[in-house]
Parts: sequence; structure tokens; C-alpha cells
Amino acid sequence: MKGEKGRSVEEKYTQWKSLVPVLYDWLANHNLVWPSLSCRSTDGSVPNTLVIANCEVVKPRVAAAEHISQFNEEARSPFVKKYKTIIHPGEVNRIRELPQNSKIVATHTDSPDVLIWDVEAQPNRHAVLGAADSRPDLILTGHQENAEFALAMCPTEPFVLSGGKDKSVVLWSIHDHISTLAKEQGPTKSPGSTSTSTKHASKGGGGNDNHVEGPSVEARGIYQGHEDTVEDVQFCPSSAQEFCSVGDDSCLILWDARAGSTPAIKVEKAHNADIHCVDWNRHDINLILTGSADNTIHMFDRRNLSSGSPVHKFVGHSAAVLCVQWSPDKSSVFGSSAEDGILNIWDHEKIGKRQDTTGLKAPNAPPGLFFQHAGHRDKVVDFHWNTSDPWTIVSVSDDCESTNGGGTLQIWRMIDLIYRPVDEVLAELDELKPHILGCEKD
Repeated sequence: MKGEKGRSVEEKYTQWKSLVPVLYDWLANHNLVWPSLSCRSTDGSVPNTLVIANCEVVKPRVAAAEHISQFNEEARSPFVKKYKTIIHPGEVNRIRELPQNSKIVATHTDSPDVLIWDVEAQPNRHAVLGAADSRPDLILTGHQENAEFALAMCPTEPFVLSGGKDKSVVLWSIHDHISTLAKEQGPTKSPGSTSTSTKHASKGGGGNDNHVEGPSVEARGIYQGHEDTVEDVQFCPSSAQEFCSVGDDSCLILWDARAGSTPAIKVEKAHNADIHCVDWNRHDINLILTGSADNTIHMFDRRNLSSGSPVHKFVGHSAAVLCVQWSPDKSSVFGSSAEDGILNIWDHEKIGKRQDTTGLKAPNAPPGLFFQHAGHRDKVVDFHWNTSDPWTIVSVSDDCESTNGGGTLQIWRMIDLIYRPVDEVLAELDELKPHILGCEKD
């Protein structure tokens, strides 16, 4: 019924599952009852919820091979433990955490507003039908139409960035809000400051008349330059005043808030189709990644954006690229996920080198590609590198097309023999050779 594409995904998954004990040092598979569109260790339930979970990540070379090779796709992982449930007003389309305080998160829903939550202070709720929505700690207003996916939190200042269907990029400061929360005691007090006021904000859900109530903050700046929906935004890692955005107009735009509300640099045709995602390298601020519906990832150098040409085009997906993210551990490594159900790991420094295909059997692997995670059977809508546990990734797929509902959350870490320097790996294997030969004799 699904045709050749569906069979291909299932075949890749079957082959991948047989290789799990060889390719991974750690893997946890957590089945989700309802579809999920974003992951920061969260999943969905009834009604719309934001679920905060703790995950026990096993240390390198400690995981039992029998566990990671015999997981049940329909089960929930014992390593993922629900910590708190927040009943969200509308669907959770995107979630991002504040780098300075990971307990503060922003969410996008089907409305013009961005909702801010202090997940530590929010009361734990029971997700039952008819339950009232949780009250957000702050509502960010400024969009004129729905803002569903483009969302970022600044790594240097408590700033929030968003893009939406109104073709605009909106910037907020939540500094006063964060300061107020730090002074308050207990989860029942409402946040407030001289820069906020209590308002009724629009609630997601297809244009109904329900509203979300809470303290509200107006935009610090609104930036116009796109000709279609803004799909993703990202801050410069070293400056809260510089950021970039991509959209359905195929444009990549760099902004400088100090210079006004018009584009600083605009790449008119960054891809041949809608651009879904963008990320800025935290180790080398000159490098920016974009992912598109044309199935490719482009790497741009901000020093040469006026040329309109990427430094390199990465071709390794068979469907639209939905998410790209640089590794926090190595400046040349990044991941990309797509509607083809694959999460690729790339290293642009390997381009042109003989070890291009390390970790891959295919001799004709795309340049720079050195690992493919094929553990999802439907589009991988979001993923995130764990900043405190090197090479550990959480990824989530929306499995509606393959299973008629639900999703899959996976936390995984490829075996270190794949990403460590080749000489180092060969030396270790050489040391283990006598032991392996001794086992064979026994």
C-alpha cells in the first residue's frame, strides 16, 4: 500500500536492527502514543501535553548488547522516566530550552504567540480529557499570524527569536522575567515585572475563540525581509544582536539588530526549494548550515555570502531535510534528519579524504557522510545533541504515515570506534587481537 518508498524504509530498518549491537554503544527506544514534532526529552499524551522526562544514559562501553539488540518497537523504554506533565494550550510544534537555564523553555503552538514555561515551577498535571490548560509563565506577542516552527533561544543572553506565517522574524528579551523567577518562591506565584502585563493571548487550535491568559511581553524588534513563511531561525553563537532565518521563499537572511530591521545580508536563492532549517556553528561562527525540501544540506561561509554560493552541498537524503544541527563536541561534525526516516552524521573535514566512508559499508557514500541512523521508520522531525554526554543524540519521528499514529523517541550513541581517529582505533584493535584469538580457541 505504501509503494516502493515504504518498502525501502522498512528494508533499511530491518537491516539496521540487525546491526545495532555492532554500530551502537547505547540505544533506548521509547514508543509514543501520540505524534511528536519536537524533542528535548519530551513526548505527547492526551490532551496536548509538554512532558518532561529524565533519561538514564549508560556510560560508554557499559551497555548490554542484548538490551540494545532486543528492544520492542511498541514498548516504552525503562530508561526514560516521566518527571512532570504540563497540559499545553494547543499542539506542541516546537520546544527550545534557554542555554543559561535549561528549566526555562519556549514552545510554539498553532497561534501567533510564543509561550514561556518554567518547568521546575510549573505544577505537575494529570493528562485527562477535559482538564484545564496549564498557565504559561510568560506569553510573547508580536506575530500577526501563526508562528508554528521557527524558534530559537540565545546562547549568550535571555533572548528569544521566532519566525512565522506573517513572513516576519520577531525578537524578545525575557531578562526581567528570568530575574523575577529567580526571586520568587513556590510554583503558584505569577511572574511579573515592569516590562510585562497580563493579557489574553491567542490559543492554538484552528481559529477558535479560546484564549491563554498570562503575563505578556511585547517584541523587542520585528524584522521584515522574507517573501513567504519563515521556517527556522538561529542566533549567532557569539552575539545576541546577530541572527539568521530561512523560509519558504528559499532565502537565507542574516540580521543585525544594531543596524535596523532590514536584512544585513540576503541570499536570494540559497536552495532550489523551501528551506526548512538552519544552524550556526558554535565553534566556527563563519559556518552556517541550511536544509531544504530539495533534499540537500548547504554549508555557507558568512564571509562570502554575497556570492550566494555555498561552500559545499551535502547530498545524502532522498526526501526533504527537516533538521540540521552542528555537534557541540567537534566543530566539523553535524547531523541532518529528513522525511526519508534517516538521520545522517557528517564530517566536512573528511571530504576528499580516504576515510570518507568510515562506518559505512557503501563504497560510494556521499562525501563527508560517515554514519547513518536508520532506527526510525518515518520522518525524523527533530533531533538534539546532548551537550553534557558527548556523541549522544535524542531523535524523534512522527510515525503517522507508517503506523497511522504515534511516534518514536530514541536516545542513542554510536560506538566510539566509528568516530575516533583511525590510527587510535587500529591500535586498540591490535591490542585486543590476542584476546579475540584466545576466545576462538576456547
